[in-house]
Formats: sequence, C-alpha cells, structure tokens
Amino acid sequence: MTSADALTILKTGKNVFLTGAAGSGKTHTLRAYISYLEEKGIPVAVTASTGIAATHLGGVTIHAWSGLGIKDSLSERDLDDLETKKHLWKRYEEARVLIIDEISMLHHFRFDLLDTLCKFFKRNDKPFGGLQVVLCGDFFQLPPISRPGETEGHFAYRSKIWKDMNFRICYLTESHRQDDAVFLSVLNAIRENSVTEEIISHLKERVGKELAVPFATELSTHNINVDELNETELSKIGGREKVYEMDRKGNARLVEALIKSCLAPERLFLKYGAKVMFVKNSFDKGYSNGTLGEVVDFDDIGNPIVKTLDSRKITVVPESWRIEEDGKIRAEIRQIPLRLAWAITIHKSQGMSLDAARIDLSRSFTPGMGYVALSRVRRLEGLSLKGFNKTALLVHPEAHDMDRTFRKESGKSESWLEETGKKEIDKMQEEFVSKNSLGKVKKEKEVPTHHKTWKLIEEKKSLEKIAEERGLTKETVLSHIEKLTEEGEKIDILYLKNIYLPPTRFKKISEAWKKSLAKDKEGRLSPVKTILGPNFSFFEIRLAKLFL
Repeated sequence: MTSADALTILKTGKNVFLTGAAGSGKTHTLRAYISYLEEKGIPVAVTASTGIAATHLGGVTIHAWSGLGIKDSLSERDLDDLETKKHLWKRYEEARVLIIDEISMLHHFRFDLLDTLCKFFKRNDKPFGGLQVVLCGDFFQLPPISRPGETEGHFAYRSKIWKDMNFRICYLTESHRQDDAVFLSVLNAIRENSVTEEIISHLKERVGKELAVPFATELSTHNINVDELNETELSKIGGREKVYEMDRKGNARLVEALIKSCLAPERLFLKYGAKVMFVKNSFDKGYSNGTLGEVVDFDDIGNPIVKTLDSRKITVVPESWRIEEDGKIRAEIRQIPLRLAWAITIHKSQGMSLDAARIDLSRSFTPGMGYVALSRVRRLEGLSLKGFNKTALLVHPEAHDMDRTFRKESGKSESWLEETGKKEIDKMQEEFVSKNSLGKVKKEKEVPTHHKTWKLIEEKKSLEKIAEERGLTKETVLSHIEKLTEEGEKIDILYLKNIYLPPTRFKKISEAWKKSLAKDKEGRLSPVKTILGPNFSFFEIRLAKLFL
C-alpha cells in the first residue's frame, strides 16, 4: 500500500494499524495525518511506547499521557486515584484520536489497560472509549521488554481488545531509505525468515570491510561500550572543548521526560575534528536524523560548523524539542541538535537513516536486533560488519507469521478502498471531521516581534528605517538583533557595521572591550563606557559587541 492510500483510510476515522518495513514511510505518514487533524481542529493525542519515538513526533510516552505509568494492573483504588486528577479528565475528554507509535514495544497487557482507562474516563464502553486509535510500528523491530518480576510481555496483538478494534491494516510497501536492490534482498530475507547461503555471503563480504567515507558510526548492543568509545575518541583530539548546555523551561516533570527521551545530550562536548551526527530532522537546513559529519569550525558566536559526508558545510544552531497540549507549550528544551557519532546503541538508532555504519552483531541477544541495526543503513556499501551470530539473522517467529496475516489484511484494505469509491470515502471523511472537530483549528503561530525585525534586516534597511516602519526605537531594534544572535540565528548584519561603526571608532571600542573583559568577565557595558569616555555612546558599544 502507498502512503497516500493509507492517509485516505486514516481520514475516514477508522482504527488503523500502520505498518511496513523499516524506511517505508510510516513516520512520514503519521506526521501528515497529525497535521491534517490539527488543520481540521480535531484534538489528537500523539504518543509512543518509547521516549525517543515520542520526541520524533513531538509527543509524549503513552504511559505518561494515559496516567498508567509503569503499572501492570489497575485496581479500583488505582482508578479512584486517577479519577481525582483534573489534567487527566481534560486530556481524555478532549481527545478524539489516539496515536501510539512503536507499538511493537508495548506489552499486550498494557494495551488492555489503556483500553480500560479510555473507557473509564470517556464513560463509554466502546473499544478505547470510542476514540479513533492509530497504531504504528513493525513487529520485526525490538519486542516488549519485561523487567524482573513483571508479567511476561507479548506483542500488542495478543491483547484481549485487539480483535474488537477492527483495525484497518495499512502495510506500506515503498522503500524510502534503501535503494540498493541487493541490500533490500538481504533485509527482506531476514524479515521473511528465508536467509540463504547467498544472503549470508553478502553479509560475510561486509565483515571487516573498509568504507569509502571519512568515518562511520559504530552501532553497539550495549550502552556502556558506546559511552566509553565516544569519550575515548574525543579525548584523542587536541585542543579545548566547547561545552553546550541544554536550556529548559516549563513543567519540571515533563522537562525531565523530554531530556531522557532526547538524543541530544544535556551537556554536549565538541572540539575541532569531532565526529558527530544530527539527531533531528530539518530538511530545509540540509540534515536529517542520522546525518553524519565532522566539526570543522565554529562561527563567530560559537555555533559548530559541520562538514557532512557529502561535503556540505552546515552551521548548526540550537533546535527545540517540546511537548504541547491544548495549543500551549507545556515543556521545552533547546540544544545543538548533535551528538558524538563514533558510536550509538542499536536501540537509540531506531528511526535513523545512516549513510555509513560499523556494526558488531556478534553479541546480538534477541531476535530482531540484527534487522533493526542493518536496516538503519541506506546501502550495502555503507555497511561494515565486525561480525554477526545466528541470533542477528533471526526475527521473532511469531512476528513472521503475523506479518503474512498483516499483508493479506492490507490487501483487503486496498480492495475496500477501491470498492467503496471516492464519493463514499469523501462522505466518511466529512462526517468524521464534522463529528470530531472542536473548532479549535490550529492557528498560525504569531511571528515573534524580533523575527519581524529580522525580515527587515534581511532587506538591508538602516536601524532608523526599521524603527520607523515598526514603530520602535533604534535601541529596541538593536535589542532584537541581540536576541536573535543569542538564539543562535545566523543573521547578516555586516552592513550595519559599515553604516554605524567607522574603522577607527570600531578599533577603539574593540580595544576597550578587551581591556574591560580582562577585569570584568561578565561583559558589562559600563566599564567599557568608562574606558572610552563621553565621546562614545552605549548604542555604539552594544553594536560593536555583536562583531567581537
């Protein structure tokens, strides 16, 4: 099935299980549907079974959203306690659609508990209280993990409520990550549990293979190996470290949840020559989650400049990760969207597309781990194996059997779409919107006032002209420029230096700043003004500071 067909079915309001191989466009389809719901004013709860997956979609974990937490059962007392929480009441009352990404890692019994909670809070005995439920994932990915003493976990389709959901199965068959026919045959063979000697030979050829790229990330099964390797490799590089601290604001509990699930570290240590990977999608800026590169320089305000494997240079500015609810930002963190890339765990690599990777599968300990790791890489030529064991070529046997069922059911969904016809489908979509829209159509975000100033700066207008057009003072305009640079925005203000700071005056201000900073590390304006005397204004000193 194509992503377009899946989106058409989603818009009818049917419960949907969106699945397909790694790189088939599942997350892209989800994002498109979320945008559609927001445009139509239909409240949607965006969740995932893991924090990492949740941040990719701008959501929260299903455990946090639902109030379930880590419970593996719900007593009457538990429900009574949850019933007293006003924020949960509001959350369930408004929600019309519930999205759960990475469904493969959600225990079957917790899926049933979620059904119980939705029925309880919605006061509705329909499955999941009448919500449209959209599940997304691939059961060939990593399975649910059970802690010692916890109920044994199975895939969500083993839950009691699964059959009652009447999911429309949408199995995406396009490949957006891999375009290498041989490599696709390897991945498909692992999925289909039909690994032959020929398939094994393709992998053996990659053992110890040197890659035609400056470096490649090592995917490891164990987190301790990753941390050690990244720290060791960074320490081998000479020069001073630059440290980037994560900014945070909002609800403390939600902020902590964001930090735990974000791949960007709280404290990012970089040097010239550090190997890095981007940990966020920003296609307009030229990178995606998993893009590899090397720090080759830092700009005037300290932002790293990264040269990617395809020789593009990108100045990396801070990005934000946030949790929004009812159109309001509940929690937000900001950090340079990079992490050291000598190594990363297989678990944390889920959702990434890597140009090159070195993978050690000789210590694979669970079915599906090998498939997850291999499917991160775009092409076979970008893969170097340190080794692999038999477990690395296995997928969960139960998942394999169910996959055939899902493929058949997806075929039925396509037939249903065709037989129903466009006119009837359009009617279903209109009825779904009419029934579930609360009229709170997502508004265009108000452009911050300093960003409005930025647009005029891009037109190379003088500060007086900008102040006149915006109804501001020249000093306020300068404050906007200072704020933009603090946020890490790359703005071209060199023309302002030519207008307001003749070379001789700029040189004197520059020397005064150096003298002042030798004694006053806080960089205050007054000591500089004292050194320069009455012939220099605070305005000139502030402006000059932007170029130092």
